[in-house]
Amino acid sequence: MRNYKTQMEAAKRGIITPQIQAVADAEYTPAEVIRDRVAAGTIAISANMNHTSLRPSGVGEGLRTKINVNLGVSGDAKNYDMEMEKVDVALRYGADAIMDLSNFGKTNTFRRALIEKSPAMIGTVPMYDAIGYLEKDLLEITAEDFLRVVRAHAEEGVDFVTIHAGLNRRAVEAFKRDKRKMNIVSRGGSLLFAWMEMTGNENPFYEHFDELLEILREYDVTISLGDALRPGCIDDSSDGGQIAELIELGALTERAWAKDVQVMIEGPGHMAMNEIPANMQMEKRLCHNAPFYVLGPLVTDIFPGYDHITSAIGGAIAAASGADFLCYVTPAEHLRLPDVADVKEGVIASRIAAHAADIAKNIPHAREQDNAMADARHKVDWDEMFKIAVDPDKARAYYESTPPSDRHTCSMCGKMCAVRTTNLILEGKKVEFCSEK
Repeated sequence: MRNYKTQMEAAKRGIITPQIQAVADAEYTPAEVIRDRVAAGTIAISANMNHTSLRPSGVGEGLRTKINVNLGVSGDAKNYDMEMEKVDVALRYGADAIMDLSNFGKTNTFRRALIEKSPAMIGTVPMYDAIGYLEKDLLEITAEDFLRVVRAHAEEGVDFVTIHAGLNRRAVEAFKRDKRKMNIVSRGGSLLFAWMEMTGNENPFYEHFDELLEILREYDVTISLGDALRPGCIDDSSDGGQIAELIELGALTERAWAKDVQVMIEGPGHMAMNEIPANMQMEKRLCHNAPFYVLGPLVTDIFPGYDHITSAIGGAIAAASGADFLCYVTPAEHLRLPDVADVKEGVIASRIAAHAADIAKNIPHAREQDNAMADARHKVDWDEMFKIAVDPDKARAYYESTPPSDRHTCSMCGKMCAVRTTNLILEGKKVEFCSEK
């Protein structure tokens, strides 16, 4: 029986928990370093005490950039079997976290099955679930109702919850003052904004933040402070509303840490490439180096169907500039609920961005797999290349779709392969193209 409530409480008391040790082993980092960073809030280990199938994973300072996958049903697409297929694909291709964003009907049956199955950390946005869970219209929901949904998710074993607590009346004033092209594009943020405007009340998660923290502390749930005013197009980025909310999130971060509740900060959104590094630095400064969790950022708005690529470009820049956690974007973004193939494309694109950033940041052992691939390519060892590849099936299928006459090359260069030519010369052999030999 553990004698601490949360990972942060244990770390502040100098305890190396099994979860801290597991992260240390996975990240090639001394456990004392992980412990001290959890205590300081610069690393979060989201590990609900009721998520018994969890493989602990850390997000934050000095760690490998993590990947989150969003899935879940909607009113127009409610096939839970397909959502479980997406879970399998996400785990196969290396997702570190899965967020269930279901917003239709009674979702707890699926969520419980997901928590039981997944070794990856599980996140939710309780605001999405409130209407279906409570069977009330938005205007009828009370502050106590919202907290009741959070408690239900925490009891089920959810490791982190997105809560848009920074959208208080001050942030709303800044949003209204700055005229945006896209207004509010956060689903949870828009629902809270509507509730606040219709009732005339303060954001219930802001007003009752201490009660919220008590619930999260009881089950060791990390709070992911959502960015309700994230930019939904590149023209809205870095405006007054976004920054006003970020300032509020920084203050809420310190309040959560004082209660031993771990924090992640959520960020943009849509943003031109040149603004990304400054935004990462600003978040770290205003939010006291709390782990930063970004959606994209998408660096252009005109490529629907290819937004996994626009997101990967922004994600690589963001992670290299300090972001710790990338929320994947699929080719279906802005168009429809992603299918299983979309999930794979989204995970791979985000993993490319995260891995490229980890190399740039000199994360321990980040280059090992790349160096192994270089060795295999030097030897023109195709089987070894496929074994090292993140998606070996696709790599092998491409290679074998146009088989070369010489197995030691590919069909692009054939015997003019630069690697083959150089290897032969360095081995003291002749390079011949025209003879039968």
